[in-house]
Amino acid sequence: MKWALIVGASGDIGQAVAEQLASAGWSLYLHYFNSQKKISNTRNRLTELYPKQDFLTLQADFTNERAAEQLSANLFAVDAVIFAQGTTSYGLFQQQDPDALKKMLQMQVIVPTRLLQLLETKLAANHFGRIVFVGSVYGGSGSAMEVGYSTVKGALTAFSAAYSKEVASLGITVNVIAPGAVATRMNQVFSTEEKAAVAADIPVGRFAQSTEIAYWIKALVAQAAGYLTGQTIYVTGGWLK
Repeated sequence: MKWALIVGASGDIGQAVAEQLASAGWSLYLHYFNSQKKISNTRNRLTELYPKQDFLTLQADFTNERAAEQLSANLFAVDAVIFAQGTTSYGLFQQQDPDALKKMLQMQVIVPTRLLQLLETKLAANHFGRIVFVGSVYGGSGSAMEVGYSTVKGALTAFSAAYSKEVASLGITVNVIAPGAVATRMNQVFSTEEKAAVAADIPVGRFAQSTEIAYWIKALVAQAAGYLTGQTIYVTGGWLK
């Protein structure tokens, strides 16, 4: 039985990934920060649907530098790690609070990469390891008003391209799925009119659903995906990058 850690399993994309990996036979560690009720409901639902698999919940604050050590100490085996957590900050970069940028870097780059240092041996144990980051099209194209977020997501692409070369001989792959506009809670800050204007610029004509992003993550953690590594795959409906 293979085990996957989903960081940010209480988010929209994380929830969709959990559903799809569970249906594919994976046992899961479901990480959350402050959505305990939601993650407990997810665990209970998956346990009922797939009684022969295990589903464990783990709490950790990725803005705390000790989160990596805390989380790794509670994992007895792991074959895949999916980083689906994240946040953004809107506004002109010249006016951005430095603490907001530090928070994004800590949550999405520093703690995740430290966690991978701690988990590398476990990921290599069966000569089968999968690491997938949820990036963003902005990590490639950049976005005004989200300069910090674009920088953070671009860092994930650079990290994956480099780290994948170090661990390929261990059977570990490292990739990024970079969505465009997705219908998630993070985009609910925009008005209906603003979202319609973005959708009009997307060749497919709409925002992605979380399940459509999870589909590609599920594909990357499959046994047959072992030859794809160091890549950033843009799932954007033809938009931007």
